[in-house]
Amino acid sequence: MFNEVYDVIVVGAGHAGSEAAAAAANMGSKTLLITMNLQNIAQMSCNPAMGGIAKGQIVREIDALGGYSGIISDTSAIQFKMLNKSKGPAMWSPRVQSDRMRFAEDWRLMLEGTKNLDFYQEMVSSLIVENHKVVGVKTSLGVEVRGKSVVLTNGTFLNGLIHIGDKNFGGGRAGERAATGITEQLITLGFESGRMKTGTPPRVDGRSLDFSKMVEQPGDVNPEKFSYLDSTKPLTKQRSCHMSYTSEKVHDLLREGFDRSPMFNGRIQSLGPRYCPSIEDKINRFADKDRHQLFVEPEGWNTVEYYINGFSTSLPEDVQFKALRSVVGFENVKFFRPGYAIEYDYFPPTQLKHTLETKLVSGLYFAGQINGTTGYEEAASQGLMAGINASLKVSEKDPFTLQRDEAYIGVLIDDLITKGTEEPYRMFTSRAEYRTLLRQDNADIRLTPKGHALGLASEKRLIRMEEKFSASDKFVQFFKDTSVTTSEANPVLEAKDSAPIKQQGKMHKLFARPNITIDDMRKMESVEGYIQEHNLDEEVIQQAEIQVKYAGYIAKEKLNADKLNRLENIKIPSGFDYSKLQSMSLEAREKLKKIQPVTISQASRISGVSPSDISVLLVYMGR
Repeated sequence: MFNEVYDVIVVGAGHAGSEAAAAAANMGSKTLLITMNLQNIAQMSCNPAMGGIAKGQIVREIDALGGYSGIISDTSAIQFKMLNKSKGPAMWSPRVQSDRMRFAEDWRLMLEGTKNLDFYQEMVSSLIVENHKVVGVKTSLGVEVRGKSVVLTNGTFLNGLIHIGDKNFGGGRAGERAATGITEQLITLGFESGRMKTGTPPRVDGRSLDFSKMVEQPGDVNPEKFSYLDSTKPLTKQRSCHMSYTSEKVHDLLREGFDRSPMFNGRIQSLGPRYCPSIEDKINRFADKDRHQLFVEPEGWNTVEYYINGFSTSLPEDVQFKALRSVVGFENVKFFRPGYAIEYDYFPPTQLKHTLETKLVSGLYFAGQINGTTGYEEAASQGLMAGINASLKVSEKDPFTLQRDEAYIGVLIDDLITKGTEEPYRMFTSRAEYRTLLRQDNADIRLTPKGHALGLASEKRLIRMEEKFSASDKFVQFFKDTSVTTSEANPVLEAKDSAPIKQQGKMHKLFARPNITIDDMRKMESVEGYIQEHNLDEEVIQQAEIQVKYAGYIAKEKLNADKLNRLENIKIPSGFDYSKLQSMSLEAREKLKKIQPVTISQASRISGVSPSDISVLLVYMGR
């Protein structure tokens, strides 16, 4: 194998690396996935779950494009929840609790069944770069592997340093060694690097917990699934999670160890994830709170190991243990492994193009935590996009990018490239200005045609999407075309305290009322008759309901997106000399020169570039 020249070499086999390798190989590129330990492919290093607020939308987008994360999430799920159902559909976010061991196993078997993909277990210590172009990698044993492109997905392994109280040791994850050499080489090539941190809570023995003292959190009564494919099925049985709370006593016990905490004594100075703080950070920042929620999550169908979500910590093990034993239901808790913090190298993502290729070295791509993100889903989506673009570049085809109005993935990458990040970046629905367009229910309609054109999404996927779109469109038209009498409509309306109609009218007008649901409409004989006659499934029915009830919001967002896309179509010439725009602010010139946006729209989103700076740029370009 070492005599071969690979099209794509993927370094690291976490969520980003696994999606990158699968995408490149499925697009026909000869691909090598190289990682330090093949037993840990797609390891869930932190919580055993996929999806959540905005993250669930990303998983559905990955699936719609032809990635594997949605399928694996379904096959390894032990619980399903659709979060935010009390809010509008733009906020609905699917989440699964996963069987940690099955998740990794299913990913490995999926990858082993992928054509054009080879595997190799070793640590990559350096890149082979010639004339500002990557041409391969070199391992710690001195083995050289040649490749036309390289995707780095190193996670937390680059010079990783694990902290537990006043102890620290090198490692990329507990029980695994750190990766060295790559950071130092990239810096000599001109890259800027930084340090970030993240943390993880203790894992405990479920047999030592008293669940009767906790609040049970079951899955949805009628669970859905992630993948749009028929090959995965919704869960028929589920495992419950549980919830308990910290207390003032717990907080006091934790405070006793603050002087031994690396976060407070100065040994860790890098920034951690703002929206997933450690328990000591929560106690410090929210001193007015007398308790915090702890989610007790099973690690799988059969294991007794539990993950204590909300108790992420780097405090000494004895402090963790004493404090946790004061939590209700944890009085007799036994540890499997303590929580810890980990510091690692990352590279500010403003050094990348929107394809995730580096600006300094041709053919070199970064994806995942190396770009300053946090979360499996964010990493997986970047891996997918990097794998796609590495394959396209080798094939000398046009690159593939997603706009902000096309996908959360587009928002994620655009935020990273144009704004950068100094703390671990996490996706939220609030980051997407077009979230009414970017719902989890329509990710297949938005992206499957694109995935199919790339050669990732199968013909079967495309046909299924087209059938769903056509069926929901016809159902919406049915409501627009069909009239309803007062005698049929008013009993339904009165039952919902909605004003009765005085004369016959179109169903669409009734259905558009905020308090009238599809279940109300189905009480009308002609509606239920249409559903039965056309054998409509819940996915189609739900899609039609959203299209009817949110038509005005959707149309408004599309109009706004179209206005923005006019600026997206105004290209900035490559290598544009911003220094000659003396009427533009100095900060704007420096930022534009550093980031090198491709379009006027991208330039407008760079921090420090004002509307007046954009006006100067437009005038200079004859606009």
